[in-house]
Amino acid sequence: MTKQIRQLDRVVIRFAGDSGDGMQLTGDRFTSETAQLGNDISTLPNFPAEIRAPAGTLPGVSSFQVHFADYDILTPGDAPNVLVAMNPAALKANLADLPRGADIIVNTDEFTKRNLAKVGYQTSPLDDDSLAGYVVHPVALTSMTVGALAAHQVSKKDAERSKNMFALGLLSWMYSRPYESTLRFLERKFAARPELVAANVAAFKAGWNFGETTEDFAVRYEVKPARMQPGTYRNITGNAALSLGLVAAGVRSGLPVFLGAYPITPASDILHELSKHKRFGVLTMQAEDEIAAVGAALGASYGGSLGVTTTSGPGVALKSETISLAVALELPLVIVDVQRAGPSTGMPTKTEQADLNMALYGRHGEAPVAVIAPRSPSDCFFAALEAARIALTYRTPVILLSDNYVANGSEPWLLPDVESLPDLRVEFATRPNGDDGTTFLPYLRDPETLARPWAIPGTAGLEHRIGGLEKADKTGDISYDPANHDFMVRTRAARIETIPVPDIEVEDPDGDARVLVLGWGSTYGPIGAACRGLRQRGLSIAQAHLRHLAPMPANLAEVLRSYDRVVIPEMNLGQLAHVIRARYLVDAISYNQVRGLPFTAAELETTLEEVLKNV
Repeated sequence: MTKQIRQLDRVVIRFAGDSGDGMQLTGDRFTSETAQLGNDISTLPNFPAEIRAPAGTLPGVSSFQVHFADYDILTPGDAPNVLVAMNPAALKANLADLPRGADIIVNTDEFTKRNLAKVGYQTSPLDDDSLAGYVVHPVALTSMTVGALAAHQVSKKDAERSKNMFALGLLSWMYSRPYESTLRFLERKFAARPELVAANVAAFKAGWNFGETTEDFAVRYEVKPARMQPGTYRNITGNAALSLGLVAAGVRSGLPVFLGAYPITPASDILHELSKHKRFGVLTMQAEDEIAAVGAALGASYGGSLGVTTTSGPGVALKSETISLAVALELPLVIVDVQRAGPSTGMPTKTEQADLNMALYGRHGEAPVAVIAPRSPSDCFFAALEAARIALTYRTPVILLSDNYVANGSEPWLLPDVESLPDLRVEFATRPNGDDGTTFLPYLRDPETLARPWAIPGTAGLEHRIGGLEKADKTGDISYDPANHDFMVRTRAARIETIPVPDIEVEDPDGDARVLVLGWGSTYGPIGAACRGLRQRGLSIAQAHLRHLAPMPANLAEVLRSYDRVVIPEMNLGQLAHVIRARYLVDAISYNQVRGLPFTAAELETTLEEVLKNV
């Protein structure tokens, strides 16, 4: 049967099922296949916090959304064009997100009375008119997979587990994806059990062949490669990019990188990734708790390494006393906070931007630190390099504010030329710096950076006092002198405020916009997509995005004054907006949500259009 091939410019697919159905793996493999074709990609994994929620229930639904296109895209997509639902729970949990006319591929084997009752279906939606507005493709995924593997030496349970590969094969056929890399992946993943390699490969090919032969799928789709800057690309998640940025920082500084970390969702993958790079001088330690992790990292910095600690919001709260100690000691330290929904344990696998206030102010006393936020998965690499540069140059803790959306999302990353990366080499103190030629003054500052000398313990003649009590200017002796304390507090603040950071860039194509949308962190993609949509409709709007949150760019005040209205969308209750209003006396319009999900471009576009109408 000859099937029609239709060209598309973009597609959004969501794989959804039980947390044990392998949806994350399926989505990841489809994404890797798509990356090989040269499409631009953005992904959104979404999974429950429970290790294994009750099978077939709404809380146990796990999903993976991938948006791919033949042009530059900024988000994982607002709504799926295709939903692959492995059971009734997956269908019910995701149906509201689908536009009318979307394709739904359902695993009919799981639509039993028992499974339907678990999620509140009185009758099967496959048998009534509730799905009349969609294109439904009923596929017996489980039984067809088991049948395809009947000749293989695997248990029925292992055969049923391979249904995700059947689904992957079907979708790979539908969208003309290459599959050689998936077959190689399966060979590596199950290398110790050849029978599972053969079974999963057979399931994948069965899904592919089903698409080729069934009459239910009469159309096959193609999405041409996107026009991208020439070079070598790889698909990368935010956590992986951030990890490689820290490795690069170690190489470019010539320092060993020490990571002290306690596992916490969604930051744990950084520990996993960095543990693979010992050959680059990276040492990782899984500490017994968050306090031990940051203490070890600060100790490593004291000893001449680039000390790093990774965590999420609850861990930052525990680390705050040691971060304050790093402020007093004036030593480099990088604290990675992969934000998640709070407060307290909150929703560990959901995203939020609610740690900004804690990053800026969450320490006792006057303890300012630098704060940086990456805007996308690939940007995490460069943000990590920038955090290391500031920490090493200015001898200060730096908080790197990622979040779950950026950390677990993925996109194509153009591999940089290593020699083009910043030179981060550090000069350690090697000799006394006092006027008499024999005294070492540990708090005698560089007049340009206000950084104190960094002396590695054990360097002859550079012995000096260390600790958390207030230091005397220059000598570092313990001091309770009021005037000295005032001087040291102001000097530490000036050291942060005078760090030169790049000016904020404004995207205002027509130059006549009256409304500016200001964002930070992971809101970059949705804001950019919303502004792009408005401009395509002939509306003029400007966009600017903050990477450096402390200190802020020197030209920010001028930029804010250039527009009649400033809108600040945030996944919190307006934390950046409060800072902007207080510091720059700008009556910013705050648009907020705290649903554990990123903004959609459509909702932002609607909100911004209302602002434009009222200017």
